[in-house]
Amino acid sequence: MKIISISILLLIMVAGCSKKCPSLEKNEEKQGPQIKKDTKFHGEKIKPRQDTKKLPHALSEKIIKTLISKHGSRETLRIRKGVIQASSLWNPAVDGDSKIFEEFCDKNFIPDGPVREELFTRMSRNLEIVYGNSNRIRIDLKAPVDVEIGKILPVDRLFAAWNMASHFIEDMYSSKIAFITVLNFPNYTLEEKKSSGTNWTRLEWAYARLGDVFTSRVPSSVKQGIETAFTQADTYISSYNIFMNNVIDEKFESLFPVGMKLITHWNLRDELKSRYADKTNGFKAQKQIFAVMKRIIDQTIPVDVINKNNAKWDPVNNKLFHDKKEVKFTTEPDTRYEYLLKNFIAVKTEDQYSPGYPTYIKRVFDRDLEYTETEIEGLFVKLVSSPLAKEVGKLIEKRLGRKLEPFDIWYDGFKTRSSIPDKELTAETRKKYLSAAAFHADMPRILTHLGFTPEKATFIQSRITVDPSRGAGHAWGSEMRTDKSHLRTRIGPEGMDYKGYNIAIHELGHNVEQTITLHDVDYYLMKGVPNTAFTEAWAFIFQRRDLELLGKKETDPLRQHLAVLDNFWSSYEIMGVSLVDMKVWRWLYANPNADKTKLKNAVISIAKEVWNLYFAPVFGVKDQTILAIYSHMIDYPLYLPAYPIGHLAEFQIEQHIHGKNIGTEMTRICSQGRLVPDLWMKGAVNNALSVDPTLKATTEALKNVK
Repeated sequence: MKIISISILLLIMVAGCSKKCPSLEKNEEKQGPQIKKDTKFHGEKIKPRQDTKKLPHALSEKIIKTLISKHGSRETLRIRKGVIQASSLWNPAVDGDSKIFEEFCDKNFIPDGPVREELFTRMSRNLEIVYGNSNRIRIDLKAPVDVEIGKILPVDRLFAAWNMASHFIEDMYSSKIAFITVLNFPNYTLEEKKSSGTNWTRLEWAYARLGDVFTSRVPSSVKQGIETAFTQADTYISSYNIFMNNVIDEKFESLFPVGMKLITHWNLRDELKSRYADKTNGFKAQKQIFAVMKRIIDQTIPVDVINKNNAKWDPVNNKLFHDKKEVKFTTEPDTRYEYLLKNFIAVKTEDQYSPGYPTYIKRVFDRDLEYTETEIEGLFVKLVSSPLAKEVGKLIEKRLGRKLEPFDIWYDGFKTRSSIPDKELTAETRKKYLSAAAFHADMPRILTHLGFTPEKATFIQSRITVDPSRGAGHAWGSEMRTDKSHLRTRIGPEGMDYKGYNIAIHELGHNVEQTITLHDVDYYLMKGVPNTAFTEAWAFIFQRRDLELLGKKETDPLRQHLAVLDNFWSSYEIMGVSLVDMKVWRWLYANPNADKTKLKNAVISIAKEVWNLYFAPVFGVKDQTILAIYSHMIDYPLYLPAYPIGHLAEFQIEQHIHGKNIGTEMTRICSQGRLVPDLWMKGAVNNALSVDPTLKATTEALKNVK
């Protein structure tokens, strides 16, 4: 088997780099983070796969001693880390025997200096080419199922589920590029990044992020299986619409307009929120939407009302009618939980190939969010168990003039827009945005209003494409600087309704962050924000200004206090939902052989458990399942915790940017790139992520809002 040396690697890689990266100042004393002498990968005991023979520990120790002797003791820590990690990922049956591994390490380890920096620069360039073009292909292939561009053909779903990049990791290991990366840019644990990252230069941070690229060796078949499962779940959710004009009461009357088609759960939730402004039929409409949600959760919903428009349905009593005659029906056969189970089975197959992050839970929290599950749960529990929840609940009851209902977790009355009828806002948005192109054309005005310079606003607009979404909407960022990000929201034949506009402003926040962190960050491997929660924070900041951007002035002198209460209540709700999601995944790992019906029963039981602990004392009613309605539980597993983290970050950023130029501050904060979250927060607002600012401000707001 051939051994690829650095010279051969550079021939394999496409030559040239359009931008020379800054040189690393040579410092004989700098060693990076201190690591323990350990044969474990990230402290986890490495469990060999049955099909893989591991290299002997003694071999790694021999190679480490040889390399230290050759390159000097100042490289000791990086040599030890790189050799141990490369050894844990090396498969002798595929990559070569002990002699070949030893020869590989000897030829390919590079001491710190210009040659290592040159390798980093070339890797950065080539990864941008690979990531960027793979992402572009995925966007284009998934467009028929994501965007309203015509009929979806069966082959479209197959292409949408296919990911050409699924072979990337496998190819990088077989070519030895991954091993060269691991050997020279080893991965640092979350603890190491937190403790030592404050002393790293920007280039050292970029080196550490390159070390995050190859931490596991997942076969392409496993990657493709995960992609297929997620895509199928997303297609299921994206097609889960309820025709609301067919939702009736016991008198056979409907409270919803003809043509209203709402996707679960987002549009159902947003319609429920909008009904707080309806003083005539709002409460009754909310109870019907709530009944629809409960039927979806427990799967007693008739299959004839899911994305179909040919039957009348009374969700409260669960009766179905054709031509005003009640008919028997078939309920959905636990399909919702079948997709969740398929996602679990798919991601669990990756566990054995991820020595540093041996469960999907660890990959989501420790690797992706870069907060431990324990840290996040502690933050959430501190807020949802706060006595302030009961005080805010009492204030909401007073403002509503009635007892709280379970669906009041989505109370929207602290927002100025809640007093404006949805029809009035929709009339204005439809007049303003008849098409996706109209919203795109208005971006420079929106962005300059937020404080961006005209030049910056025009540049950001030029890097964003707006598409009419089949689903509720989403933002899809670019992975290379020559490409554009995509903003997607629902746009009906009469134009963009208020719900679509509100989502569009949210997604614009994502797109602006994506553009800044791709183009304004010094190193490609530092692009982005610490995790998805922080892009959600910017999306919330934009979304909170939707009326302002529509030209509606907020004159309420209590608006700042009302915004605080709105943030607290939104955090309270989504933290409860996230705790359910987290507990469901713990249950799945504890019960890996469960079927879809057992999973459904477990989700319902967990939702009731969380409700009874943290919500029943506030709402005065037990055993509610509403916390299990979120669609992301099904189509984007364990994404939900990112939302409340985003709410907390948003609140702290909002406090910091109050009275300042948003465009300037957003550019400054986002240009930090992908530091670990707490270091990013300290750079942004001088404090780590915490619920304390939210609790303190809520206490003060309650004194002022009556």
